[in-house]
Amino acid sequence: QVQLVESGGGLVQPGGSLRLSCAASGLTWRYYTIGWFRQAPGREREGVASITSTASNIYYADSVKGRFTISRDYTKNTAYLQMNSLKPEDTAVYYCAAMEGSNWPPLLPKDYNAWGQGTQVTVSS
Repeated sequence: QVQLVESGGGLVQPGGSLRLSCAASGLTWRYYTIGWFRQAPGREREGVASITSTASNIYYADSVKGRFTISRDYTKNTAYLQMNSLKPEDTAVYYCAAMEGSNWPPLLPKDYNAWGQGTQVTVSS
């Protein structure tokens, strides 16, 4: 049974940083693309960043490019989302998700078949 568990969310001031973690179990880590998504109240879930199984391809949404960095650790079966220069509009519940193999475009929620429970990120002064 695939399980993804996010952590690291919280309240941060504008301009601050957070690092989200996504710990995975029940899957062969090296075969899966990992994506980070977010959903703000009243808005659709949107893709933020993705990293393929071998980390050979990394993709960012325009809204976070240059501020967020996605990475993965093969010894810990954990993915990370380093978020810098946070803005109030980054406020959302952040989810990690896993997709076996890869696809293009890389951040379509329907392509991901395992999801975490989400972690709240609030950017406010």
